[in-house]
Amino acid sequence: QVQLVESGGGLVQPGGSLRLSCAASGFTFSASPMTWARQAPGKGLEWVSSINRPGDSTTYADSVKGRFSIFRDNAKNTLYLQMNSLKPEDTALYYCVRGWDADGFRGQGTQVTVSS
Repeated sequence: QVQLVESGGGLVQPGGSLRLSCAASGFTFSASPMTWARQAPGKGLEWVSSINRPGDSTTYADSVKGRFSIFRDNAKNTLYLQMNSLKPEDTALYYCVRGWDADGFRGQGTQVTVSS
């Protein structure tokens, strides 16, 4: 069956960096656009970034543009999110989502907490 397993979250100080990973299985990863979404405490699900099938076209929410970078390794069936210059408002549960938006099938999430 379709599985998406996120990892790489943790506690980081403001200004720090983290790299999230998402291991995909149960479907043809290279044939699917992929998305990162997040949900902060008490808030709804927010789209963060998407990437096309070959990985040569990306889009970002204004709130993360210039700080986050989405990329993929189709040979390893893995999606990544490099997060730099992290801010407290980036604190959220981060999800890997199959498809172009935040409404698709998603994993269990990985927690990112930005705090001093």
